Amino acid sequence: MIDEILKFNRDFVASKGYEKFITSKYPDKRIAIVTCMDTRLVEMLPAALGFRNGDVKIIKNAGATITNPFDSTMRSLLVAVYELGVNEIMVIGHTGCGVQGMNAAEMLDLMRERGISDEHISLMRHCGIDLDSWLHGFDEADEAVRETVDLIARHPLMPADVRTAGYIMDSVTGELRAL
Repeated sequence: MIDEILKFNRDFVASKGYEKFITSKYPDKRIAIVTCMDTRLVEMLPAALGFRNGDVKIIKNAGATITNPFDSTMRSLLVAVYELGVNEIMVIGHTGCGVQGMNAAEMLDLMRERGISDEHISLMRHCGIDLDSWLHGFDEADEAVRETVDLIARHPLMPADVRTAGYIMDSVTGELRAL
């Protein structure tokens, strides 16, 4: 698959397919969106919200959640605010999220099946990583989004004038529901 992707990329560049996407690094609408990496949202989310290339910063991760106030998603939001002019943040979870109900013990078993040794798993725990918490999903998408919104809004490095709000998107219709 990677070879096919690389061939497509060479053809894309040669045909100047990139020209219609040229924009600056600054989001025209001065907004950042934290959302899930779910494949159903790749084209649905921008289409359902009317965004074009260059309009917004989109940060994707598993579950549209921030699990640690100093993780890479929070760092990206701070860069967006201080370096790129973002003044509003939307956290958008969605229906039918794969992280909802995710079980850490089951994931660790899957890791073992794929060749990760108990020695490596023990090493992570010895280094202070709480794998059971880190790999655990959430029970309710609404609550997970609310917790992430709260973490962003109350973060000690986030300015008080940045508006932060949470939403759930219907994975089929694209309808957005405010929380």
